[in-house]
Amino acid sequence: MKVVEVGGIAAAIVCLASFVPGQALAQEPSPSSTAAEATMLAPRSQDELWAILKPHFEPPAEYGSGGAYRSPLLFNDGSQVKTPEDWQRRRQEILATWHGLMGAWPEPLENPTIELRESSKRGDLTQYDVRVDIAPGMKHRGILLMPPGEGPFPAALVVYYEPETSVGLQKELRDFGLQLARRGFVTLSIGGPPKYNNSEGKPLQPLSFMAYVADNCAKALANLPQVDGERIGVVGHSYGGKWAMFASCLSERFACGAWSDGGIVFDEKRANVNYWEPWYLGLDRATKRKPGIPKPENPRTGAYAQMIDEVRDLHELHALMAPRPFLVSGGAEDRPARWEPLVHAIAVNRLLGHENRVAMTNRKTHGPTPESNDQLYAFFEYFLLHAAAPPASKGQ
Repeated sequence: MKVVEVGGIAAAIVCLASFVPGQALAQEPSPSSTAAEATMLAPRSQDELWAILKPHFEPPAEYGSGGAYRSPLLFNDGSQVKTPEDWQRRRQEILATWHGLMGAWPEPLENPTIELRESSKRGDLTQYDVRVDIAPGMKHRGILLMPPGEGPFPAALVVYYEPETSVGLQKELRDFGLQLARRGFVTLSIGGPPKYNNSEGKPLQPLSFMAYVADNCAKALANLPQVDGERIGVVGHSYGGKWAMFASCLSERFACGAWSDGGIVFDEKRANVNYWEPWYLGLDRATKRKPGIPKPENPRTGAYAQMIDEVRDLHELHALMAPRPFLVSGGAEDRPARWEPLVHAIAVNRLLGHENRVAMTNRKTHGPTPESNDQLYAFFEYFLLHAAAPPASKGQ
């Protein structure tokens, strides 16, 4: 395919050191890396997939009140969102508020590309080492998996510390890119992007920059002739779960999102729900803090501190997904009580005339399980492979 280089000089200082909050350790390749495990799987019917998914669109009654979270159906001035037209204005208000807190995105890339480099066969799939345009003057390495045939196929962006895990060359049960490719998806797996330091205005918070990177990756995927640009989703686990959540909420290029146990709201009782850290939302040019849960001697910093002061939480971002479907694959960090913030996204969908757009599965462990992964894959198969609309009757 033709490769178009991005020209010009970035209007920012770019540090090429890889941004990852903790280096993933190299491990022996898992059994899923063998060619035998890269065979295509038989498609499942819509009815079969919906039978797997339906129970997970129904919040338990004890969490139906929405808790203490402020309704996203209230404007900043306290007035009520009453119509879908009101919601469009409120949606823009939420976006403007959060971008104002986190710092402005760089200029959008008009025509980002995926440069195909080395290729190899993995069973029925073709694997490419690629370079993707992610920001002005910046490329990033990834791994592309292509199913057999001409397409156009649905696609998934898979985000994690590094791409090898996502394609089955590291830890087991985190190989979302490989398993979705076996189900008929083009998958692009990438790791944490380089640091980006804007020279003017509020510092761009790393998690927001990661969403910007994902937005450009989705645009680059849509430029591939094998990809249906209307059927692109994003998925990640833990660090990648946070990334996938911000990406899908802030970019409408994603038709759906699946967020695996990243911590979907702020929670200073959980050390792994660490949005306060400078590699997520706590970046501060004037103050540096030690890693760990905020305390009086180690206070909050950056955009995160302002968000807490203003009593904001991430359920406001969840609401931006409506009416696009999303799945929370919850584990140790996202327990059933996380339905309290999620019911606010359900309320927005109902205002817009949609049911069954907000789902959560639950497991005991932080790490994915075979069952939780099958539910996640069923979600992508149902909403992207079949492009199915969920039943209109209340499951929620």
